[in-house]
Amino acid sequence: MEPAPPPIIFAPERRRAARLRMAALQQRTDAPRYLAQDMADDVLDRIGFLRHQPARSLVIGDDGGVLAPALRDAGSEVCSAGPLTLAEEAPYPFGGFDLIASLGTLDTVNDLVGALLHIRTALAPGGLMIASFAGAGSLPVLRAAMLAADGDRPAPRLHPAVDVRAGGQLLQRTGFANPVIDSRTLSVSFSSLGRLVADLRAQGLGNVLARPGPPLTKASWQRAVAAFAEQMENGRVTEELQIITLSGWKR
Repeated sequence: MEPAPPPIIFAPERRRAARLRMAALQQRTDAPRYLAQDMADDVLDRIGFLRHQPARSLVIGDDGGVLAPALRDAGSEVCSAGPLTLAEEAPYPFGGFDLIASLGTLDTVNDLVGALLHIRTALAPGGLMIASFAGAGSLPVLRAAMLAADGDRPAPRLHPAVDVRAGGQLLQRTGFANPVIDSRTLSVSFSSLGRLVADLRAQGLGNVLARPGPPLTKASWQRAVAAFAEQMENGRVTEELQIITLSGWKR
């Protein structure tokens, strides 16, 4: 008896549209890139600590072009891909990589177990996978603002997310050796709710749910703005992203 297919939480066409919009917005000189920069710096720190020197690397989701150039400068042959060019829930058309780094894409795949298995298959023996994405506990201010906007009838507006415990279970199920799972907080301050939403969209964190809530009305948006303003200190609100990182080796 074959296992049941994973539930459809995210819409592939909405995910693709969000990444196309992100790719366009990232062409701007003032585009926000702090999420990609944080994840890229973390990958470089980890492989430096492990003294892992990948001859061939696959970088997924590095839309801002942060990690790939750094790996090339360190002498690695780098292949770049992303949701617009790579079907992450299907077997990869290439393999034999010493490093596969996935930045901010695995949080919106429906079959996360399958996506991790395909990464492991594409690694060379002794290869390292590092995957980072926004996890459980992210965007508490935005979540509160959306609840205030919807009142007594909250709608699905933000994604369900993986926590550290679930991440550990995923690595065990997918057969990675020496798995490591951790979480860190990335804090960013904003002057308005509109600025926060714009930053999220520019970094591929817009709503791609298969069944999203109805569009906010003008009145509901104003309630969200008011709830956001209540959190201000000295004219700014600090929002948090919990970055989950999964890493493991192919035996």
